[in-house]
Amino acid sequence: MSDFINIITHERRLNAALKELDVSALKDIQDKLTNIISKREQQEAELERERQQKREKIAELKKTMQEAGIDISDILEEELGGEKLNKTKTKRAPKPAKYAFIDEHGERKTWTGQGRMPKGLQKALDNGRPLEEFLIG
Repeated sequence: MSDFINIITHERRLNAALKELDVSALKDIQDKLTNIISKREQQEAELERERQQKREKIAELKKTMQEAGIDISDILEEELGGEKLNKTKTKRAPKPAKYAFIDEHGERKTWTGQGRMPKGLQKALDNGRPLEEFLIG
């Protein structure tokens, strides 16, 4: 935060910074701040009016499209070409387990051979056992 904003947003700091000004100078500053606030309020009101008009136009277009039986993907498909946009991707089936081993708790665990090797299997390999020994089927 700049020093100016730090001062103007804290009443005690602002009071200390303005202590040398007389009342007429302070009123002049107040008028300037009032004008700035008023302009900012007008700008925000105008932006909100524009947003509201846009929302109304979108709602109107959606209603017209629905009445005509047109979906947004139909329009974009025509423009972009290719497959329908609302087509969902299917998840791939999980890979079958490739290796089986017994962990330190005596539980049978499996591993697909992808990703990080499980600690129990890594320990067995570190102790000199070959990976092929743990192949399933």
